[in-house]
Amino acid sequence: MTRCRAALLALLTMVALSPAASPAASPAVAAHADEGPEQIVNGTFDAGTAPWWGTPDLTLAVDEGRLCADVPGGTANPWDVIIGQDGIPLVAGETYAYRFAASATPAKVGRALIQLPVDPWTQYLSAAPELSVSGDDYSYTFTAPVSLPNAQVVFQLGGSAEPWRFCMDDVSLKGGAEPEEYEPDTGPRVRVNMVGYLPAGPKKATVVTTATTALEWELKDAGKKTVARGRTTPRGVDASSGENVHTLDFSAHRKPGKGYTVTADGETSRPFDIAAGLYDELPVDALRFYYTQRSGIEILDTLRPGYGRPAGHAGVAPNQGDVDVPCQPGVCDYTLNVKGGWYDAGDHGKYVVNGGISVHQLMSAYERNKAAFTDGQLAIPESGNGVPDVLDEARWEQEFLLSMQVPDGEPYAGMAHHKIHDQNWTGLPLLPHQDPQPRELHPPSTAATLNLAATAAQAARLFAPYDAAFAARNIEAAHRAWAAAKANPERYADPADGVGGGAYNDADVSDEFYWAAAELFITTGEKEFETFVLGSPHHTGDVWRDRGFDWGNTAQLGRLELATVPNTIPDRGRVRRSVIEGADKYLAVQKAHPYGLPYNPPDFDWGSNNLVLNNLVVVATAYDLTGREKYRAAVREGMDYLLGRNALNQSYVTGYGEVASKNQHSHWYARQLDPALPNLPRGTLAGGPNSAIQDPVAQRLLQGCKPQFCYIDDIESWATNELTINWNAPLAWVGAFLADGGGRSGCRVRYSGHGSWPGGFIAQVVIENTGRQSVDGWSLRWSWLGGQRVKEGWGVKLAQSGSVVTATGLGWNDRIKPGRSVTFGFAGTGGAGPDPAPEVFHLNGERCS
Repeated sequence: MTRCRAALLALLTMVALSPAASPAASPAVAAHADEGPEQIVNGTFDAGTAPWWGTPDLTLAVDEGRLCADVPGGTANPWDVIIGQDGIPLVAGETYAYRFAASATPAKVGRALIQLPVDPWTQYLSAAPELSVSGDDYSYTFTAPVSLPNAQVVFQLGGSAEPWRFCMDDVSLKGGAEPEEYEPDTGPRVRVNMVGYLPAGPKKATVVTTATTALEWELKDAGKKTVARGRTTPRGVDASSGENVHTLDFSAHRKPGKGYTVTADGETSRPFDIAAGLYDELPVDALRFYYTQRSGIEILDTLRPGYGRPAGHAGVAPNQGDVDVPCQPGVCDYTLNVKGGWYDAGDHGKYVVNGGISVHQLMSAYERNKAAFTDGQLAIPESGNGVPDVLDEARWEQEFLLSMQVPDGEPYAGMAHHKIHDQNWTGLPLLPHQDPQPRELHPPSTAATLNLAATAAQAARLFAPYDAAFAARNIEAAHRAWAAAKANPERYADPADGVGGGAYNDADVSDEFYWAAAELFITTGEKEFETFVLGSPHHTGDVWRDRGFDWGNTAQLGRLELATVPNTIPDRGRVRRSVIEGADKYLAVQKAHPYGLPYNPPDFDWGSNNLVLNNLVVVATAYDLTGREKYRAAVREGMDYLLGRNALNQSYVTGYGEVASKNQHSHWYARQLDPALPNLPRGTLAGGPNSAIQDPVAQRLLQGCKPQFCYIDDIESWATNELTINWNAPLAWVGAFLADGGGRSGCRVRYSGHGSWPGGFIAQVVIENTGRQSVDGWSLRWSWLGGQRVKEGWGVKLAQSGSVVTATGLGWNDRIKPGRSVTFGFAGTGGAGPDPAPEVFHLNGERCS
């Protein structure tokens, strides 16, 4: 099954992975040219079944000239049932044509592999033919990367709940074939955001053309009426796609409407809308993804029609469950109940370091604009409990992270186990509740421990208004984890620990130390953490990587938190300026890129789409800090790439756009392999172009690809088309930014304290109308850091929900003329930690200076 990011990076020298690492599916293709001698012995079965062999659960027989076998049901993995032939010679650099005829009763998806016959079972060809009852002919080509005297041809037939019958004939493997040429269908040469554009935002498209001089373009409405026209700007050859391109800009057209198209160079784009509410559903869909990723709980079909399934890894056979999980041999002599949390990606593993950044970004999206997230918004089992759904969803993962902490009295107490997953790899498809593999806790790591410290510190302040006991539990765990990490600063995850799950190894945890210290300082205000933050090289260094931040590069999270969450770090002004400098860096990259990308390394990384989004998080934060329109416009333009304005002319978000990813690598969203299973939920982000193309399908079809073309929407391409919890997290964050509009109103707010005492304080607020229009009736909204509460007010009506406070004018002061102000005050009670003044105020829904 999937090899997660870190594990695969250690295997770049391999052509593919073991049979446990997902055989790859692809369309059948024709072989060509003058072919060499036949490599398969008795491929027509005229001489019986020898030298073909089967696993012990099969009886091979010739039936009407075909080899047939009754395949038993109830197996978990494709490789549990195999028919094969050994001793197949391969020559390095030779291109082979592989053909066979096959049928299945009832219809099934099989696995056809040519591979190394011993561990690590490296696959040189991996295909997933759809086998029909009537039978079909299949044809594939591949180029052998090595010379081998004894390759193995196998058909993997396991993984079916019910028994079925497999037959095959005319199996042939010959050299001398023409190399396969894969040409993606990129549609019209005018590339747009297929979802659409905001009326007041930038509206740009990219045109692929051989022309080197400006071209005429036309914008047409749904009735084919031309509503705008202009000339393109030639941009030359784009290195990320290898294409000669122009850009065109129709930003001046602001009229809302559906079904717009752009025509240039004789090509017409796919349709798109112009609408103010274009992104309203995106953050909700991106967050709803997490419910169906949950482990340890039944997924209710009433909440997610078509996605219901039994609880996975809850200790119900055939699961061995996550309720009493032992360590790997030699790691510990205790067991832990680590039920719950989110499955990391398309597999059944759960990883603290990837869970850490994911749950942080969900909580960060909430912390940025708490009023945008409500109870009942996500339709999850906890909806209606009085807590914003995004916090309920985050808590599901945070509870799991807490459960991974080493108990008191044990070696490395307070540290966090790095991960928990199956003892061995499993194949696709395999629903979580059907996984029979033993589960294991892996050794504690400093990186995991610091992720726990950071997220627990953040959770402590966010849950304080809703569940004081849970908040206290988190801050206690954060302190324990911090102390344990300081005592064990160099316990790194083993890069070789990649069997059954990804290694997620990281040999530099100085960035995790910085992030954890920042979160602990913000929540507690304690001097130890302030001192650590100020002494870290990450505090003043340039952390804004061209390739963006991710689970292994987390200093940026600390910097962003210190810049945006109220705190008293002494050099906070410099911290904020550094975020703006980072945003300007990404703006320069975006301006130079003809597809409007704020990410442009010479080779695209695994999960490049997530890195694009994280760069947009930095740019969006600069907008929050400055209110400068150029940053908001850059975020809007950056989203265009993910929704269709790219070289492949497709959206990478399931359900968004006319042509969108739908076959992301997953064990249970596996409709491509089993029609009874669903495709991905709407709002799921595909990993995106990855120049390293580590999986067999990508290696077979994408050799020599330019960065933007290193992607294929195939369930077996786990290197380019995986889903993960840490990729949907920035999608939700940026989606929320785009949905809230982020407009600035003509107002300024001054907040000042007039005295405090243990447990209480008095504050005064002045609202100044800096606009040209009178404010007739006002409502001012802000939020506290943690558990503070407003009490008695004067000159105002006060209400509070969680940490969000709403102040409304009274009859005699609810009008503010231009250039005038209104003043009110109140008394409040403090939370458990610092009581910094709020910094973000919204007047009648729009943000003030």
